[in-house]
Amino acid sequence: MAEQLARNWGWVALRGVLALVFGLITLFTPAMSLEALIFYFGIFAFVDGVFAIATAVSRRRQEPRWAALLVGGIIGVAISVVTFLLPGMTALLLLYIIAVWALVTGVSHIATAIRLRRTIHSELLLIITGVLWIVLSALLVMLPAPGVLTLLVWIGAFATVAGILLLGLAFRLRRRHRAARGEEVRRAA
Repeated sequence: MAEQLARNWGWVALRGVLALVFGLITLFTPAMSLEALIFYFGIFAFVDGVFAIATAVSRRRQEPRWAALLVGGIIGVAISVVTFLLPGMTALLLLYIIAVWALVTGVSHIATAIRLRRTIHSELLLIITGVLWIVLSALLVMLPAPGVLTLLVWIGAFATVAGILLLGLAFRLRRRHRAARGEEVRRAA
């Protein structure tokens, strides 16, 4: 699985860029309307879910424990569909949808990192990202009253940090991929 991630480091980087852009937009425009938050969240959850599903499906024959990533991706896509179909939902309902999605995503990231711990040395970044998802989920459930503006700031800060961590992981995977390609070239020569 580590080799597959290393070969597809660009997808991890794209997920990081999407999270970073989403986070920065949310942080720097906290007064945006709730509809805009729903739209941006829906896009982010959909794209993240599709990438997770694609990675899981492409590795299903080589990786016996690909189901955690697949389930996380399916739930992410399902939550994005619900988000788009019910744009008039209350802020509290959105908060709980985001909290469930963040929890599932966090558990999925940690499960993936545990499987990778023997093959790459950058799994700690994925574990930290997973823990951050779970912390965000817990904060959203425990403190629903602070209001939508606070929710926007939390989500923006979290997505920014998660994006930076995913970009760091992507660049480590790229180095691993380049080193593996260099080794193949040396063997062929």
